[in-house]
This record gives sequence, C-alpha cells and structure tokens, in this order.
Amino acid sequence: MEKAIQFFLHPAELKAAIQLKFFRETQYPRDVNSESESLKICFELLGVASRSFVAVIMELNPELRVPIMIFYLALRGLDTIEDDTTIEPSIKVPLLRTFHEKLKTKDWTFNGNGPNEKDRIVLVKFNNVLIEYHKLKPKYKEVISDITKLMGNGMADYIGDDQFNLNGVATIKDYDLYCYYVAGLVGLGLTKLNVEAGFANPKIVKNEYLHLTHSMGLFLQKANIIRDFKEDLDDGRSFWPKEIWSKYINTLKDFELKENRKKSLECVSELVLNDLSHVKDVLIYLSLIEETSTYQFCVIPQVMAIATLELVFQNPLVFERNVKIRKGETCQLILESRTYKGCINIFRRYIRRIHHKCPVDDRNYLQIGIQCGQIEQFIESLFPEDHLPIGAKLPKGNEIFDCVKHKVQLDKKIEPILAKETQDCNQLLYAITICVFALGLGLYHIF
Repeated sequence: MEKAIQFFLHPAELKAAIQLKFFRETQYPRDVNSESESLKICFELLGVASRSFVAVIMELNPELRVPIMIFYLALRGLDTIEDDTTIEPSIKVPLLRTFHEKLKTKDWTFNGNGPNEKDRIVLVKFNNVLIEYHKLKPKYKEVISDITKLMGNGMADYIGDDQFNLNGVATIKDYDLYCYYVAGLVGLGLTKLNVEAGFANPKIVKNEYLHLTHSMGLFLQKANIIRDFKEDLDDGRSFWPKEIWSKYINTLKDFELKENRKKSLECVSELVLNDLSHVKDVLIYLSLIEETSTYQFCVIPQVMAIATLELVFQNPLVFERNVKIRKGETCQLILESRTYKGCINIFRRYIRRIHHKCPVDDRNYLQIGIQCGQIEQFIESLFPEDHLPIGAKLPKGNEIFDCVKHKVQLDKKIEPILAKETQDCNQLLYAITICVFALGLGLYHIF
C-alpha cells in the first residue's frame, strides 16, 4: 500500500518503473544453458549476497560479467569474516591477512561463521567461486588477488586498532582512509578490470588520475555512512568522524535527542559538505568509462549517492530510522543516467535541491552555497560549447573537455534505442489512459 501511495503521489516515477520493467532491453542477455554448475551457483550466491548488485552485474558485457561477479564474491567473503563478531580476533585477523592466498587453492571453504551471519553461505560454497576464479584470464585474476590482499590487510589493521575499536573514526583523515579501504579499493579494482578489458580510457589508472578512482569510492561510501547513522548506532558503532561531530554535540547518543535537533542537522550539513568535495572527480571519472554496460554499472551507484545526500540533508528522520530513496525514484535515476548528459542533469538537479534546502541560519550555509556554486560552474565548464558566443571557437588542449566530448559522442549510438524505448512506453500508457477514460465514461452513462 505504501508503494502504491508513493506512485500515486509521483506519477512520473510510476512511468519510470513501468518503462524499466517492461521496455528496457538487456543488451547482453545471460545464456544459462551454456553455464557450468559452479557458475550457476556463483550467480545464486550473488543474488543472496546483494539484491541491488545482481541486476547491474547481470547486464554487464560478457567480457567482464563473470570477473566482476567473482571479484564481488571474493570481497563479500572477506567482509563476511570481518563483520562476524562471533569469530575471535585470533582467528579472524590471520584469516583476513591470508585470504588472498586462498584464491590460489581450488576447494577452500569456511564454515566458521556464526549461524546468524546472513552471507555465511558465500564462504560455505566458496569452492565454486574458486573454480570460476581459476577460469578467468590471468590479467583479471591478478587484479582480484591484489585488491583482495590490500583489503584483507586493511580490515585486519582496523581490527587491531584499539583506538578505532574504542572511539570509532577520530579525524577526517581517518574517515577518508577508512572509506578508501572499504570502498576506494573496490573502485580501484573495478577500474583496473575495465582498463584491462579495453572498456575505459587507459589514462584512468595512471598515478595522476588515481584520485578520481578514490573519489568514486569515497563519495558513495560517505553517503551511505551518513544515511546509516541510526542503524550503525543501534549496532554499537559509528563511522562519523569525531573531528566533525564533536563540534555540535558531546556524545553520539545525544544526536537522538529532539532538543539537539538543530545541532544534529547542522552536523549532517557539514558531513554532506565534506562529501560534495568529491563530486567533480566523480564526474570526470565517469567521462572516462567508454563501454555502455560498464558505464551504467559505474554510474548507477553514484547517482544514487547524490540522491541519498539530498535525502539526508536537513532530514531529522536520519536520527530516527534508516531512510531510503523511493523505489520509483531509483527507477528514474537508472533510466536517466544511461547517458553522460543524463548523469550530469541528475547531479545538477540534486545539487540545486541541496542548496535550496539549506537554511540561512545553518552554520554551514555559506560553505554549502560556495560548494554547490562551484560544482554548477564546473558542470558548465564541461560543455563550453553551450555557452560560446556566436562565431567563437573553443581553445584546444583542454583534456577534460576532450574526454567529455568523446563520451557524449559515444552516447549518440544508444540515444535512438533509448528514444524508441521511451516512445513505446508512452504509447502504451497513452492507450491505457484512453481505455480507462472510455470505460469510466461508459460506466458514468450506464449508472
């Protein structure tokens, strides 16, 4: 009933949901009949471990579909060990540090998770992941192994960090480092896989561009951390950096008190402000992803992240429950973000909403305004031809602009497909509307 009400209040989202469900064609359908039994089990494990990721992974180009799935399951296995409080540190830490070495075996499994650990099945059936891992091209296996090693050691370091375990994240620098280990490394691995497959501009893995990859992970992870405050607090932990939240309140529990609501919302404002610092890097990074299905895989989490920031901004419900984007809004974001210009329009729209929602008496009002203004100016700079006087020519040698221009040209190949999809959906909805109207009119005359 709640979803029905949401769609009634947001009819454009209902249309997006119908278009996404019935009219969007999968570019690379899965051929189940050609799959081995172990590969089928891996897809089942993926569905158990992540309902949100399974859909986008299934639509990837076949060249990277299985490598990215195996990469995800390997990291999910790591995370399942790290998250399980029933495993003693004396067992957990060595296991995390040597997890990448398990990838060299062919039949390793782990049954030591607590019975209530929701993703324990991934490790119980991990031998199937290993079978498919060893079928991958050596260049993909190397990336997966390297990132698994880095992440496993990073997780082990945090488990052994008494200060972190006792007090949580202390400084903004610690905050960035934590987000790098849990999300930035994932982004780095995916970026390397994309480059190895020839699906991204090779410059993206050069040292001078690596900060773009890191920002992709940090932007997404920070949005989730802000959103999940209440859920994390109920679990006895928090990842908000003390360097920020201590400006507003004495203890994390005090954020839940209604008399502290104004200070609490101002703290969220500063956390959102911190996360917005990554937006420019995110938009540049996305312009460097050239293959269509891989681009969609990368862009969907990012547009969800900017929508999440707008949702939590000045929202007191953050301190009462876990807030989520509406399903229909998610459908809209997926459809609109399929081209680079669509992605840009999404970011511009939500940046403006954040700016307009910020109250004048918020202590971060000026900084929020400056940050949002700078992002809008940056977006305009990505498309300088839209603002040129008649007869003027663009200066040559702008590397970012050249990448954006190339990406927009690549999108032109899929624009006719997207236009036909939208047209077919509109025609069906128009026909249904006419039928419903005619039926209603007929019933009116009868009764």
